[in-house]
Amino acid sequence: MRTRMAKRFYGLVLLFVFVLVSSCSVGNMANETGTIAGPREEEATLKFYFLGVKKSATDEVWQAVSDYVKRKGLNVRFDVQFVPVGEYQNKLLVMAAAGDKWDMNFDADWLGYTQMAANGAYLPLNRLLPEYAPNLYRKYREQRSLAAATVNGGITGLPWTIKMNSRLYAQWRSDLTKKAGIDPAPGSIRTIEDLDAFLHALKKAYPDAKLSRTIPRDIYKLRDEWVDLGFHGTGFYLNDPQIRIQAVEQQPFYLEAAIMARKWYVDGILNKDIMVDKEDGAALWRNGNMLFTAQTHEWVHANQGFSDPAFEQESSLLYPHKKAVNRSPLGNVAAISRNSEHPERVLRFLDMLETDRALYDLVQYGIEGKTYIRNGDAVDYPEGLSTTTSNYMEWGGRWALWKPQFIRPDATYGPDFWIKEADFAAETFNVDSPLDGLMISEDRIRSELELRDRLIAEWATPIELGNVQDPEKAVAEYIQKQKNSGLDAILAEAQKQIDAFLKR
Repeated sequence: MRTRMAKRFYGLVLLFVFVLVSSCSVGNMANETGTIAGPREEEATLKFYFLGVKKSATDEVWQAVSDYVKRKGLNVRFDVQFVPVGEYQNKLLVMAAAGDKWDMNFDADWLGYTQMAANGAYLPLNRLLPEYAPNLYRKYREQRSLAAATVNGGITGLPWTIKMNSRLYAQWRSDLTKKAGIDPAPGSIRTIEDLDAFLHALKKAYPDAKLSRTIPRDIYKLRDEWVDLGFHGTGFYLNDPQIRIQAVEQQPFYLEAAIMARKWYVDGILNKDIMVDKEDGAALWRNGNMLFTAQTHEWVHANQGFSDPAFEQESSLLYPHKKAVNRSPLGNVAAISRNSEHPERVLRFLDMLETDRALYDLVQYGIEGKTYIRNGDAVDYPEGLSTTTSNYMEWGGRWALWKPQFIRPDATYGPDFWIKEADFAAETFNVDSPLDGLMISEDRIRSELELRDRLIAEWATPIELGNVQDPEKAVAEYIQKQKNSGLDAILAEAQKQIDAFLKR
């Protein structure tokens, strides 16, 4: 009797254990990204910040995103906020200084990423990234792009996975040049001298037209293989094995560029109102109100969106045998705030985005039939909507979440566009910067940098736009004033940090 009761007791115990283990296995089942969703996970709200204007269907789309990821085992909803472009960088800095709580935001090396990361505003992800976003982590390892986002040993940003280069092409309205009998051979405009002759011919043919906003400075930088560090007007030469940081105003090409800028200003090549003109350059070009520009491979090969289908454009690669650095992985970044209460869930969401095309379509394009339509594999606007009236598509900051394996052709970017961009970046004349990911701390030289920035604002802009009577005299005075403001201390401290970066 006792034996029978004991067997029955142990049988019940085994049954209880089996049910418990089974329920735990179901409750902790890995979702489709390979990450783990906890048992009966409570709903969490993820607060994201992007830049630009919030479009009318944004909340509806992100509710649909929430519904979708919940079905996949990630129990979150989204509070998606937008901040105007001109206010965005300062807004992030103020929020970080105040200890505000949010989860993820868009950032970039052309915004405030360097300063935010250096100030500890972003959460280090060394442990969390491989655990909660293994697919995304694998992609970063394949591309070797995490070093650029590593500060003091901590991974502080999630770079975009697009590969591209921003070296310049000369680009012009070819329908107008042909009409005027100006028809340069393909690829024949390669140097600043070629460009100068071409622009003067264009000006002679169309004397009253708003010709160009392109200043000579960046073309001379390309000619001499100068790399702008994005650090208070400093950079280095690609052919310098020691990688010495230097002030741009002291370089011989800077004076050449100033003299050419003055010539272009006097001759009407540069618009006379260039010092005060606030019109959007891209809009001027699209609407046919500017005849020449300098563009990157991206915008030479993308659909410009000309307002008149009769407009045509041609281009020529400038200094094709000179090296130029590729765009940094930090060109667009998703970053997790150090005050995020749900970093694991943010990473799980980003990992799903790396592997799930349906989710990618939902996040990038929105709701089919409402914010976009499908034409085969391509996407387009629903009837009555366009780039300027879009209710969701082309929202600001989406670039950090672009996935080249999922991007669909659209009115701007045709089939395989981003594959071709990556192929161009892989050309032998395009190289990765040896200082990609360098973040120079300003703590020891803050007062000197404040003086330098004031002088840049006062002197550099008119010099570079050709709005000084005597460029040689102006450049000489500007160089001396910068030297007197503590430039040597700036360069010494920055070089020290560069040398340490290169030795890591």
